[in-house]
Amino acid sequence: MLLQRIANRGIRLGTLFERAAAKHGANVVILDHDLDIAPGLGRRATVAEIADLIDDFASRLWAARVRPGQRVVVYKSDAFDITLLACAAARIGAVPVLLSPKLDGATVAELVRRTDEPFLVTDQAKLEHELPAEVFDLADKVLLTKGSWPGAVELAGLAGAKRVAPVTMPPEHPTLITHTSGTTGTPKLAVHTGRTLQARYRPQAAVVRPLLPGRETIAMHVSFVHSRLITALAISLFRGFPILVLADSDPAHVGDLFAQLKPGILEAHPNSFMEWEELARDPRRPLANVKLFSSTFDAIHPRTVQTMLNASERTAPVFGQLYGQSEIGPAVVRSFSRRRGLDADGRCVGMPFPGYTDIRVVSRDGNPPSATNPGFIEVKSDGRIVTYLGEQERYDRQVNDGWWRMGDVGYRTKWGCVHLLDREVDVIEGFGSTLAAEDTLFARLEELAEVVIIPGPDGRAVPVVCTKDDVPLDLDAWKAAAATLPPMAAPVQWKLGELPQTATTKIKRIELAGLLAAGGTR
Repeated sequence: MLLQRIANRGIRLGTLFERAAAKHGANVVILDHDLDIAPGLGRRATVAEIADLIDDFASRLWAARVRPGQRVVVYKSDAFDITLLACAAARIGAVPVLLSPKLDGATVAELVRRTDEPFLVTDQAKLEHELPAEVFDLADKVLLTKGSWPGAVELAGLAGAKRVAPVTMPPEHPTLITHTSGTTGTPKLAVHTGRTLQARYRPQAAVVRPLLPGRETIAMHVSFVHSRLITALAISLFRGFPILVLADSDPAHVGDLFAQLKPGILEAHPNSFMEWEELARDPRRPLANVKLFSSTFDAIHPRTVQTMLNASERTAPVFGQLYGQSEIGPAVVRSFSRRRGLDADGRCVGMPFPGYTDIRVVSRDGNPPSATNPGFIEVKSDGRIVTYLGEQERYDRQVNDGWWRMGDVGYRTKWGCVHLLDREVDVIEGFGSTLAAEDTLFARLEELAEVVIIPGPDGRAVPVVCTKDDVPLDLDAWKAAAATLPPMAAPVQWKLGELPQTATTKIKRIELAGLLAAGGTR
């Protein structure tokens, strides 16, 4: 009954930092960048100071005529204040709509249109270089976090606005809208409520609690527009963990910070951990104090997992992997330790959270799902979003009697472990799991920074590879590594930064395949 009462109250995004400050007001948040909305705050602030900043900007939004229930699109240059502005909007009962700074202006204009005349919070740089002029017609009002622009209202000019009391919305009311990854086209707008976010928070908090009985510094490199950051922040703030928020994932930059601050927890995207493998060889031992590595967004390559764990000098470090989706939250969990070698099956993404999530695999062709005949993965969870904004029919097509189709294919073992083999749209018939093949190549070729196997114009599997420091691929070593895998075309080498990526650094495989089909090479 207690868990039900907690869930019914919702996560209350608008007062998240204020309530944390009541318990741990002197706790610190360290940034690796300046905030556009408060450059004078510096890069080290207490939770109480950030709570006051949120209160300040909630009042500025109110002075700009934002009211409860109205939507506030935030599309600005990348910084942690994207998240803080979401909290500020939610504090006065408005619904923040967070759009990645990586989205192009035309896509943003379409999503603004879909939100039906919202307030648009942006900055001069985005108006100059990304956004089309039509956003002024699509938005109720354009508000600026930095710079100036004709027809826009500068939030800096509303400093000193009278503070307003927080507005508490019902837990079933929309409290946050985020967009999907966009790996299969224009992103969809996922509508979260206080109740669904709380349902995601509870199992994650329950898993972390026994792993971290003491106080640890947590370093986060998570997209500022992703719902995962909200639950990660809630867990950290209410436990009183000092927080390091990273906008820049460059290994040299991150190594400097980690060597100085010695975080005990790392939360990041799978591709960020891959990028940080070189930190394991840093003589300053920046990963030595990490007890828990946490990755939420995709299955992660076993080589990367073992590299991270071996770089830690804690007695029993753990790598926690949460498999989920923007629409459903974390669905299954798996932990790795040093005892599991490089042959550990990276396709096993884990087991459901007992009492919180359930999972099933549905046949695609009437035959039982298996490793050679994967089925559709479906999840049931109270953390599921309530709709796609403006696309209810599209949302309904993915729900079957409460089960949400993830868009992935896989199978379950007799022990119940979920094995993820591919995205539905990425299946190359007759090839087997492209993700498993990529795991194998990573384990055998240390020089790989990324490998993505996609269908070529003739349907044959084409490996797109990126190497560390962009050194030319050793073709003899490649042939030896790929010898036991299904037949593939010759590898195509690209620079890692040139691969099309989502806000959470996933590779847009369909877009990449289109670029190759159009003759794109590097």
